[in-house]
Amino acid sequence: MSASCSHGHDHHVVPDADGAYRKVLWLALGINAVMFGVEVAASFGAGSAALLADSLDFLGDAANYGISLLVLGMSLAWRARASLLKAASMAVFGLWVAGTAAHHAVTGIVPDAQVMGLVGVLALTANIGTAALLFRHRDGDSNRRSVWICTRNDAIGNLAVLGAALGVFGTGTLWPDFIVATIMAALALWGAAQVMRQAAGELRTRQATAH
Repeated sequence: MSASCSHGHDHHVVPDADGAYRKVLWLALGINAVMFGVEVAASFGAGSAALLADSLDFLGDAANYGISLLVLGMSLAWRARASLLKAASMAVFGLWVAGTAAHHAVTGIVPDAQVMGLVGVLALTANIGTAALLFRHRDGDSNRRSVWICTRNDAIGNLAVLGAALGVFGTGTLWPDFIVATIMAALALWGAAQVMRQAAGELRTRQATAH
């Protein structure tokens, strides 16, 4: 994580990225909102826990970008608090996905591999485009870092969904879908822990410099 994140002396201003970063966030928000609608519908049609997890990830990211836009010009302390909120939502998402995957394993639902593959390719294309837009803005405070982590996790998750589709097609079982959904849950929990740790450090530094 960038060393510049540990400085808490910004009483008035903040990030270096304003206009350009703001435009990128708006584009990312739009892409993720559209993909949420597409993928959540496909996930129910295909009966795939991995696709459902990915659709909710798109929704969470759209909210993530929206919060980031809201606090972009605020102080480091407010951005760190927003990061804690986003990290908590990432953690809840991870636990929810794990529970859904377990439920599908118990009920024995075998997803539609063809739908998974087609939607997975579309989602991967959308996330690679978003990641490319955000790559140059990946370092900075915990708020900006959380945006990059979510976007990066999405691209990794999409590759995993495609792998699950191939696995379901080849084996005719639900287990590849279950494994991928579990991996996505672990990614969400790991990302949440990273953001929480950095945001908490920023708040401690801010409080120390205020005294």
